[in-house]
Amino acid sequence: MTSECRTTESPDAAVVTPPRKWTVAEAVALFEQPFMDLLFRAQQVHREHFDANAVQRSTLLSIKTGGCSEDCGYCSQSARHHTGLDREQLMRVAEVVEHAKAAKAKGASRFCMGAAWRGPKDKDMDTVLAMVREVKALGLETCVTLGMLKGDQALQLKEAGLDYYNHNLDTAPEFYGRIITTHTLADRLDTLEQVRGAGINVCSGGIVGMGEGRAGRAGLLAQLANMAPPPESVPINNLVAVPGTPLEGVEKIDPFEFVRTIAAARIMMPASYVRLSAGRQQMNDELQALCFMAGANSIFYGDRLLTTDNPDADRDEALFERLGLRAI
Repeated sequence: MTSECRTTESPDAAVVTPPRKWTVAEAVALFEQPFMDLLFRAQQVHREHFDANAVQRSTLLSIKTGGCSEDCGYCSQSARHHTGLDREQLMRVAEVVEHAKAAKAKGASRFCMGAAWRGPKDKDMDTVLAMVREVKALGLETCVTLGMLKGDQALQLKEAGLDYYNHNLDTAPEFYGRIITTHTLADRLDTLEQVRGAGINVCSGGIVGMGEGRAGRAGLLAQLANMAPPPESVPINNLVAVPGTPLEGVEKIDPFEFVRTIAAARIMMPASYVRLSAGRQQMNDELQALCFMAGANSIFYGDRLLTTDNPDADRDEALFERLGLRAI
């Protein structure tokens, strides 16, 4: 059960099998397999599509921190929450380039830039486009997460050399309104359609551990997997419950359930990079190793993810050496 297209030969013409469509019930059934069976299946799928010992490394920089008008319940940067985070101005291009050079020197292959906006204003686009061009010129893959796009902004980003646009679905459709009320899931899907239309690779995933339950996690993955095509990059975030946000007291997800989520994502989106994202700082090496076994093959690399801590590069290098993993 995979989402890739298959072509079979016939005397008259090739017949193309449409991509696999997943129901939530089928995704739940994946989660409910015995843990070892699920990991074994995910590892088989992973090896069919990727080098099992290669991990892509990205670095994420907050180019504009705090003061966001949206009410996302998990976010430390919302102006509606009292997290003690100060609002900052958009960074200068030269400063971003210095961060990108440092990330490349440490072994990152992709540089991601995030801004705490509902969406970029036209007056800020020239600066962001310059950042994309300058980072691209360093030989790094470029990614931005700027919120919801409008007009021809996606096309402008493509022309500047943008490789990936990140815009997470966050959670299952049925759970979405409990986490965010200032914009809809349809708004997010509209931005992703614009990104696809401009020819930019899609980076889209979600956050688990927000109280969504197994059916919610399955629903998120089903929606991602049923995109045509699925996102090229799928970040799976383990909620960092920031004090001052509505989710600060939510019960932590069971570690094995998190690994099940990674494994299900790998099986349902076999050709996508599945990234361990937020929450990795709170994971021990053994849990991370299980996630790599389950099919995760991308991480954020560096000691900071927007406003939350991330394992430092030395710890990651040591873990890669112990596991025999190779950075790409």
